[in-house]
Amino acid sequence: MALLPRLRQLLRRPFSASTVGTRRPSGSRSEGDTVQEDALRAMLSDDPNDEAAFHALAEIVRRRAAGSPHADDPLSAPADDVAQQRAADLAVWSLAEELAGHPRGWRPLLELGRLSLADDPDGAVRRLATAAERDPDGEALAEGLAILREAGMPTEALGLGIGHWRAREHAPEVGRQLVLAALEAGRVAEARQHLASLELRAGTDDLRAELERVIAARETTPT
Repeated sequence: MALLPRLRQLLRRPFSASTVGTRRPSGSRSEGDTVQEDALRAMLSDDPNDEAAFHALAEIVRRRAAGSPHADDPLSAPADDVAQQRAADLAVWSLAEELAGHPRGWRPLLELGRLSLADDPDGAVRRLATAAERDPDGEALAEGLAILREAGMPTEALGLGIGHWRAREHAPEVGRQLVLAALEAGRVAEARQHLASLELRAGTDDLRAELERVIAARETTPT
């Protein structure tokens, strides 16, 4: 269901009694943010992996922590851009850590992994691995691989993917991410192995043709 209609529906029902994702009391919220935040947290209590709800709630806590003009007390905002970014990241970390307590919550773990990559890469990979283990469809694994690739860590992406990919069951995007990670790591032969594994998943003809062209272009590019 689209985010705004879902929000309207939740605003008309009693707030969820779940302790996962419940709003922590604070006097620093505007009325509009409070109402929206309660609804978003109710959505995430039902489904901790709702991408639109998670990012909308993260934006609320990020904006508040950074002390934007929408906050009630802008004079208490961090003084410079670096401090504002750090405060915003810490607020999102706190939110993700709270929501990750849900036994099915893999999206918050992805956010924790992304935020911890710079300071704790090993811990970040462990969080991404836990997220992958919580998601039987492979979406969390695909997103975790993309996070590592974007951080310039294709070798770590390969390690994570090889340890968790189930080609017959997971979304084909996992295979695509693995092929691209192998190419970025300079392992063209391994990229072809992952491409061949995609044959185990029905409906991947177009994807395999696309990746075949990418691999062939890499093979003909002088090193």
